[in-house]
Amino acid sequence: MPMTPPASQMPDLIDVVIEDARWDILDLTALANRAALGALNITNIPADGYEICVMACDDAQIMQLNTDFRETPRATNVLSWPAFDLAPEKPGEMPMPAPQPPESLGDIAIAFETCQREAAEKSIPLKDHVTHLLLHGCLHLLGFDHETARDAEIMEGLEIKALASMGVSNPY
Repeated sequence: MPMTPPASQMPDLIDVVIEDARWDILDLTALANRAALGALNITNIPADGYEICVMACDDAQIMQLNTDFRETPRATNVLSWPAFDLAPEKPGEMPMPAPQPPESLGDIAIAFETCQREAAEKSIPLKDHVTHLLLHGCLHLLGFDHETARDAEIMEGLEIKALASMGVSNPY
């Protein structure tokens, strides 16, 4: 399994749009690039040529997005919108391969207050929690989900391995 290289050696995969200035306490672009590269590495997908857009917002904005796109009128930590339907044909199978670059893999939104609250509740550094959530969102863009127990087992296993390669503890 490839190790995640230092930030200075990572390809630029992420376009970050900051909608809430509180995100400025983190280097969100570096965390998002690291998480995206971790997701691509753990799934054996070369990173060159792919793009992902991350919108860093607040709970009010993510609640509106969650309402509009999932008909769930509440704030959540992260949402993702894959550019391609890569979901496997049957639960428990691996997703379809990503299209060849250059391609946008999709968009991710992440909410500040929810992330900050969850990190405090778990007594973990905010940057580690945000890295996990961005990795989680990137895996969704690659066709992984957690709708069934087997799918969740696969996705969580990938997250644990990818995070370990970045020095981030098992979030589960």
